[in-house]
Amino acid sequence: MEIIKNVKEMQKKASQAKKQGKKICFVPTMGFFHEGHITLMREGRKLADILAISIFVNPTQFSQGEDLDVYPRDLKGDIEKIKDIGVDWVFAPSASEMYPEGFQSYVIVEKVTRNLCGKFRPGHFRGVATICLKLFNIIKPDLAVFGEKDFQQLVTIKQMVKDLNLDLKVIGIPTVREKDGLAMSSRNIYLTPNERKKALAIFRSLKEANEMFKKGERKAIPIIKHVREILEKENGISIDYVQICDINTIEDIDKIDKKALLAVAVRIGSARLIDNIILGRD
Repeated sequence: MEIIKNVKEMQKKASQAKKQGKKICFVPTMGFFHEGHITLMREGRKLADILAISIFVNPTQFSQGEDLDVYPRDLKGDIEKIKDIGVDWVFAPSASEMYPEGFQSYVIVEKVTRNLCGKFRPGHFRGVATICLKLFNIIKPDLAVFGEKDFQQLVTIKQMVKDLNLDLKVIGIPTVREKDGLAMSSRNIYLTPNERKKALAIFRSLKEANEMFKKGERKAIPIIKHVREILEKENGISIDYVQICDINTIEDIDKIDKKALLAVAVRIGSARLIDNIILGRD
């Protein structure tokens, strides 16, 4: 496992590997690894000759007043956690390496970023698309693996790859959860024990919504209402959104004719947590 911090060095290694006919799979991360990250890496290890990951807390995807300065970081601990996974390259650049003085180019993916988190985190998806395109250009992967917990992010990256004709396949991996159902997230560390108990209402609400769908409910409004009622019963949960969207366009839908995304974002204490379920997947 090589740890690389310089862009040109990373590009050189990637170019050499491509010339040798090696297939590269890439997992972008912001570090502070949990089992969700590890699962993505294990899947990526199966798919290619070389497994590359990045560890980079990307400043351009944080809106003003968000948790950039306190976002958990532990490079040494992260390296220790993945030593047996089979990672070949860890690209861990500094912010100044990725955004040198005079940087002024950004990627905007328009329609799929307007709803959900796009409403609540101005500039977030511009930062996500920009850093992913930069990382793709540096690491030159054939495949890139993302988690479905950040479903809107996954759709955004797929749209960018399609629109910009990138020679790259983007793969989504189902959300990894704790035994009690809480979606794994680096931001879970912000939760106190009491707040963490409250957070279990998120997955409970999604499961009950899925049961409503399985029993024949196809109108979005009753499902959304039920999810909100479950969340609102918990003191200390503030809802950003509960919405049902088309899984490709991320636009709200009133009636579920096929698969649909039920997405939730809440604030509990200092943590903003997102989760989702695909209705009609089973």
